[in-house]
Amino acid sequence: MKLHSRLRRRNPGRLRALPINRLIPNALTVLALSAGVTALRFGLEGRWGHAVGMIILAAVFDALDGRIARLIGGTSGFGAQLDSLSDVIAFGLVPGMLVHQFAMKGIAGFGWIVALVYITCCALRLARFNTKLNDPDMPPWAYNYFNGVPAPAGAGLALLPMILAQQFPDAFFANAWLNAIWLLFVAGLMISSVPTYAAKKTRVPQAQVPLLLLGVGVVAAAAVSEPWLTLAAIALVYVGFIPFSIRSYSRLAAEATRMKAEREGTLVSLADDREGAGR
Repeated sequence: MKLHSRLRRRNPGRLRALPINRLIPNALTVLALSAGVTALRFGLEGRWGHAVGMIILAAVFDALDGRIARLIGGTSGFGAQLDSLSDVIAFGLVPGMLVHQFAMKGIAGFGWIVALVYITCCALRLARFNTKLNDPDMPPWAYNYFNGVPAPAGAGLALLPMILAQQFPDAFFANAWLNAIWLLFVAGLMISSVPTYAAKKTRVPQAQVPLLLLGVGVVAAAAVSEPWLTLAAIALVYVGFIPFSIRSYSRLAAEATRMKAEREGTLVSLADDREGAGR
């Protein structure tokens, strides 16, 4: 009996069940993966509008899983790895394949190379993101920025010509070379060091909360009445904010450098004063 109880104490929690709320973030990640793969099915069937909708749904699930995990204390290494694997499929592999099937089959091997470049850049972007998680050397002000365009935003930008083609089917948005050049541009943004705003880490002043909620309501109403134009406008506004994020990041970096130089100068001055007093 003593030996049995001693073994039980050595293996605490061996048969311990997990609370259901700890599984919610991972379930949302699986839903994001499922939505992304379903988008590929719709694309293979030529149902481009449904494919775009499933990518948007995958992005919504992806945005929720991390936030809910932090709120309920359900973050884990397993969840982080699952999230990255889901992202590289839903926002890398699937959009690359969709754009290739939608517009680039007519330029033979080059279109496939462009799709592979985009998919690879998405995987590299996520690998770089994982290596910088909880980086102790990152300055506090840099946590409000992503290094390059994040994978969900990259997927939305990659599908921008397809989105516009749903609204303007007779325009040139299904042109193979337009899609190839645009996809390479988005791939470059994903692996670049361009700082972009990390909205999930941005704090909203209390006085601006009603205005923000009003804006959300307006966007929701616009999305119901004109979904394709609304999605295109969101993507273009996101691109338009990139120069502002670069300028903001540069200002913070310059201010941090100035403060560091002043602090070091003060320390050197104090050291000189002590040395002079010692003489």
